[in-house]
Amino acid sequence: MNFVKSSITLAVVATLASSGAFAQEKKEKPKPFKPVTVTAIKAAAAPTLDGVADDAVWKSAPVLNFKAVKGVNFKDNKGDTQGTLQVAYSADMLYMLITYDDPTLSVRRSPYVKKADGSWEKLKDPDDKGGDNNKYYEDKLAVIWNIDDSIFGFNERFSCQAACHGGEPGKPYGNKYTGEEGELGDMWHLKYVRGGVIGQIDDQYLDHTRFDPVKAPGAGRKSDPKLGGGYEDIKLVNGKPEFMNKDAKAANKGGTYWLKTEDKVAFDDSKFKVGDEVASVVIAPFTGDRGDIATGAKWANGKWTIEIARKLVTGSKFDVNFSDLNKGYGFGLGLFDNAQVRHAYTQEPLILKFQK
Repeated sequence: MNFVKSSITLAVVATLASSGAFAQEKKEKPKPFKPVTVTAIKAAAAPTLDGVADDAVWKSAPVLNFKAVKGVNFKDNKGDTQGTLQVAYSADMLYMLITYDDPTLSVRRSPYVKKADGSWEKLKDPDDKGGDNNKYYEDKLAVIWNIDDSIFGFNERFSCQAACHGGEPGKPYGNKYTGEEGELGDMWHLKYVRGGVIGQIDDQYLDHTRFDPVKAPGAGRKSDPKLGGGYEDIKLVNGKPEFMNKDAKAANKGGTYWLKTEDKVAFDDSKFKVGDEVASVVIAPFTGDRGDIATGAKWANGKWTIEIARKLVTGSKFDVNFSDLNKGYGFGLGLFDNAQVRHAYTQEPLILKFQK
């Protein structure tokens, strides 16, 4: 088993200013690393996507041990973690199993809370200076693929350092984009509260677009087209959340920090007491291009176990298509512990190769 090495890279360490707020990062040059091979074996049977990983294929697939660094939170608030990666495939599907250490399950994503005067407000990270919530958020994972080897240096030296944050104005943590026009990355973005709980990964992509507060607030990070579904914020109407779960349970008293569309009803303030929290986001499965990645994710005993399944070939120009099983496919991992953008990440280019 190979163990992914640790050292300095482009995605910069998040530092604290004397006020307690995160400082603006200074952009650094990417550091080259040698690629690491990840071998996908042929699966006799598809794994069950339940976040348990007791399937036969995971007993025989090679295990890559990795380290991910330079995030926030995680063990002892140092921002680093470690885990394992396995990959398998069938005639038309790719399967991944990713496990990693995370001491806490984070699902308290900016809920509404009922205050002593009876009003409702959304909980906010006091240090968030713009798209940088590290206190009231969710656990996430991202797998970023180099589409058609278009991102310069990704496979050979830099992995996702080639499209990382740091130094640009507009957001405290910079913005994500590729370096040149025509460079595209496929991003499988597991947002546990907004999709993982319903078995889906948000299918997104990266291009070279730079940040513009009006024209391109997301910079290069964009979403694949969808036909329906997705997530949206619940608004305050007359000072109260517009919707609630039909079970009328507070999220911090046995309810959930997400609201499924089928469970949505008009809000009844009389059901809640001071200190109760309710979801601020309503969710439904994506349909169309954006909804073609399935997952089973489970947190237990300080560890995430995440199983992923997607067709080898989707035909979408926004996806990596594993159409040639004789070549290698470059990718990287980003792991988020209760963080909006400050992820830990693997540093070496990971190269997926298919065992015949």
